[in-house]
Amino acid sequence: MVTTPSIDAHVRLDTHPTHPSAVIATLTGAQAHIPHVGLEAADWHVVAKNTLVLARVDHEEPYWAEEAARELITSGVAVEITPQLREAIDEEWTWANYPMHWCTRTEIREVSAEAQKIYDDIRHGRLLIHAHAQDGHTTVAVGTYLNTGKSVYLHGENHLRQVADTFDSPAQALVTFERLHGETMRPGPAPMTDTERETAEARTSLDAPPAQPERPLSVQETVPAYAADPGDHDALLDAFLDAHGDWEKWRTWSDETTHAIHESQTLRIERIHEAPPHETAWIVAAYETPVSDRIWVLTATGATPDLVLEELLDHLADGDGWDAPFGAPMHEKTVTAATQPLSDAGWKHTVDGRWIRWTSPAGDAGVQFDAFAAQHPQPTLATWTIWAGPGPDRPTWILTASPHTPSSLLAGLSENLAHGVGTRQTRPAGHERKTTFGTNPPATPAVVASPTASRSR
Repeated sequence: MVTTPSIDAHVRLDTHPTHPSAVIATLTGAQAHIPHVGLEAADWHVVAKNTLVLARVDHEEPYWAEEAARELITSGVAVEITPQLREAIDEEWTWANYPMHWCTRTEIREVSAEAQKIYDDIRHGRLLIHAHAQDGHTTVAVGTYLNTGKSVYLHGENHLRQVADTFDSPAQALVTFERLHGETMRPGPAPMTDTERETAEARTSLDAPPAQPERPLSVQETVPAYAADPGDHDALLDAFLDAHGDWEKWRTWSDETTHAIHESQTLRIERIHEAPPHETAWIVAAYETPVSDRIWVLTATGATPDLVLEELLDHLADGDGWDAPFGAPMHEKTVTAATQPLSDAGWKHTVDGRWIRWTSPAGDAGVQFDAFAAQHPQPTLATWTIWAGPGPDRPTWILTASPHTPSSLLAGLSENLAHGVGTRQTRPAGHERKTTFGTNPPATPAVVASPTASRSR
């Protein structure tokens, strides 16, 4: 037998239509004002008549909604929990990359609850924030509780914000804070985080946000070869080695580098895997004999387009110009032969002391020849620099070559820079990836509970 609730009120708890973790309470009945008062006291927010929302920065709304349901049932109010909210309540999840990995799920919830309390105290004006600052990848702040006069040093954001220190007075707190964070210190509270902004939106309306035009994940555009995407460097090298049996491949014990050696053992390629975009990822070197010093060396960074590298590998496969005479001086004719494709394509040619430069018409790529380095006794000194990007001081990628690098190889690279065409994928501004929590168990039927027929856990 089910006992009739002692209060003429019914509360229906459901998930928020536009904010996944938030919870809505819809109240009906002649005495709906009674649970209304209790929910408001528990920090639920009125968004419409007899409709309240629970929205928190720690995303623990389903848990606290069930706690509220238990209290309402105990007080004599009938409570209904919809299947989708029951699913969220029963869901097992945890924060990805949670910094306090030693905490249990219960302890994580306790930390989050403290962070939520700090957030609520700031939002309701109980905790006055004097200043904030950036500390690495997070935010720190200093403030004072108006009811007690105690000043606190806050560290972290959202569900990780916590009191890291306390002070006897605001003056003491501010002096200490300025000493620690003077360079990044700013007055007042920090701007709202994305989580705080979404939480505020959930508290004010149940309406879905205005529909946004569908944005493509990426747009492919045709660009000069030097501005193309880097592509898959490892796949490029594998394809080269598969197509040319006169090259042998081996990897280092740490599996960080692949070496490719021609059967003559006088030409070698070193591919450094996982190299950052602006660091050296390729080293190509030629030797007079298998045991001699290098005749010439060429390097390329990790962001170099695969179209540029493919031109380089094709030249190595042809075997043309490997044996550039060691020690032979650089002549004007050699430089002209290496850069003729650039001149023919209208690249701007300038001379500045020791530097001779060719710059693309758009100013987004260039080739530089160092006449001083070309005559230096060190034969592997970088003499040629090829770059592309916003500017020579902020390049997207760089390729360097020593004085005796074959002019035919450099001419092939120049031809590719001047006339090669590739593609680049661009992501429209504002496109963001969304993430979800955990995995969901099967849904269960809606639960209607009365004071004597509540669902136990």
